[in-house]
Amino acid sequence: MIHVSNISKQYGNKILYKSGSFQINPGEKIGLVGPNGAGKTTIFRILADEEGVDGGTVSKPDKLVLGYFSQNIEEMKGKSALEEVKSGIGNIPLMQKRIQEIEVKLSEPMDDEEMQKMLEEYGHLQEEFERLGGYDLDQRAAEILTGLGIGPDDYNRPTESFSGGWKMRIALAKILAINPQVLLMDEPTNHLDMESIVWLEEWIMNFKGALLMTSHDRDFMNRIVKKIVEVAHQTITVFSGNYDYYEKEKKVRLEQLIASAKRQEDMLAKEKEFIARFAARASHAAQVQSRVKKLEKIDIIEIPPDEKEINFQWPVPPRGGDEVLKIENLAKIWKTPEGKEKLVFKNANAMVKRLDRVAVVGVNGAGKSTLLKIVADHTAATEGKATIGANVEVGYFSQNSLDVLDPNEIVMEEVHKKIPTATVGYVRNLLGAFLFTGDDAEKKVSVLSGGEKSRLVLATILARSINFLVLDEPTNHLDIKSREVLLQAIKQFPGTVMIVSHDRYFLRSITTKVFELDKNQLLVTNGDWDYYWSKKHSDAH
Repeated sequence: MIHVSNISKQYGNKILYKSGSFQINPGEKIGLVGPNGAGKTTIFRILADEEGVDGGTVSKPDKLVLGYFSQNIEEMKGKSALEEVKSGIGNIPLMQKRIQEIEVKLSEPMDDEEMQKMLEEYGHLQEEFERLGGYDLDQRAAEILTGLGIGPDDYNRPTESFSGGWKMRIALAKILAINPQVLLMDEPTNHLDMESIVWLEEWIMNFKGALLMTSHDRDFMNRIVKKIVEVAHQTITVFSGNYDYYEKEKKVRLEQLIASAKRQEDMLAKEKEFIARFAARASHAAQVQSRVKKLEKIDIIEIPPDEKEINFQWPVPPRGGDEVLKIENLAKIWKTPEGKEKLVFKNANAMVKRLDRVAVVGVNGAGKSTLLKIVADHTAATEGKATIGANVEVGYFSQNSLDVLDPNEIVMEEVHKKIPTATVGYVRNLLGAFLFTGDDAEKKVSVLSGGEKSRLVLATILARSINFLVLDEPTNHLDIKSREVLLQAIKQFPGTVMIVSHDRYFLRSITTKVFELDKNQLLVTNGDWDYYWSKKHSDAH
């Protein structure tokens, strides 16, 4: 269907890939993975004809219908959400009008040649109209919007009244509604809550076309893709299987490469030793020359720079009391800009015990962040109280935490300011544990990506002597590798955790209790993530 053969691409001196090849077959679901900056988005842009290649070829059928969802959404205005979604699908209204015109003409007398032309055009238009889903377009667009969390009340709202995150959902709905033969998706789960992620997962599983996507959500990748295309170290490598298989297989291939490199190194050492020993002897001149030529032809096996796993020893916090947090008859009402009152939740009662790992869940707008703000004393409750236990030290992370970073400071100094008694070696180790290695520690904060800033703030929070972590969407902006680092840190953290995250793999790995905010109520489930999830879905049926 799409054949990418021996492509090369570089920007200035930076080579992204040399002689890279892969193909997208009909109906295939493929995950595109690789470190930030390796060239994943460039692959999408090449396939969408937004960029060319420096070498090699990209071949695809002439009339291929391709949908590309990227993080750079176009400006939206002048249409309702529903109209915007429908506007991406050919020119259906004009086609509909032309079909009706032909139907009227066909009922009138005409000669055979004209009749033949009319019937051909009519057949072609009907075929195209059906392929684009013209007959059920309104219903399909509405279903997709609802699945992505924009309900009937908001279908006719003007697009400019939606925030950036909700505009992303409209842009995603617009691409899905095209129902393309090939779907390219760059981080489709960004800005989605868990319910929308689960809906999108189901939609893609039922989607008949081919898919190439990147995602930081490991569960999402595992459930959908059956093939991985990795872009890393200037090469494109294909793996057959889901993300978990890719990780295992990559490890096996790396071990084999290291073993081959070792054998080559031993062979080269022997050859060089022979050349050095007999170079001055005329009797061995032919053999020496032969071996020199042999060495010149050998391609040296290169081991890709491995992401070092640094085992960092987290500080042991003081032992707090067994009751870490007691929530009693808690209620919160926000005042809207228009002066109206908006109830977030009421009559909330719950207990967090020492070493609990509490997942706080609910649809967007249910009040998850509000609950965490009350717990962290960043906003006051309207009624009731949230009492922090004896000797409990809170470490709070929210998306606003990134604003406290000094953009003019370098990474190393920014951390040192937060833990001034730490040695330089300790700070470097801490940064290494959060994937800031080598020169990364000398970068200015202002040039860091959203994910790097999140890692920086999380590192400084975890390095302090706290025993209650309150984390509001710490996995946002983090790629799979960074999420693994945070996950391991939380697993080793010797205190209590309360966390909002839309990453099911992450929550499944740590959760011991779930607080769900639903219809202004706080519902408590004592049990791990899988127990909560199966209970929720069995109750729903």
